[in-house]
Amino acid sequence: MGDIDDPTDEGSRGANGVRTVTRVELRRAIYDACVGLSRSDAERILEAFVEELGAAFERSETVTLRSFGSFKVRHKRARVGRNPKTKIEAPINARRVLTFKPSAALTARVNGETVDDDQD
Repeated sequence: MGDIDDPTDEGSRGANGVRTVTRVELRRAIYDACVGLSRSDAERILEAFVEELGAAFERSETVTLRSFGSFKVRHKRARVGRNPKTKIEAPINARRVLTFKPSAALTARVNGETVDDDQD
């Protein structure tokens, strides 16, 4: 696997041709970054991280990762929607949605700017 940040890496590609980072690639990145860590330990770390994120979202907690961004669960109320083509009204149930707000450091990195880790 090449560097996760390398857009030319041939990694996994979706139907639209956009590269997708998979759990396998994330596990490999953890393994490569931590000298002396076994592959099974890297797997357990990744799975524990993903499980904790999911549990926090179920509890409607905000998750903030410094220099990356914040994930927040928003509650949307029930409302009446309308099909724009037919103009027929239909009920839209109340639901929770997950939103992501990137940090200034991540936004700068995506835009190829110098990243100052102390901005967040």
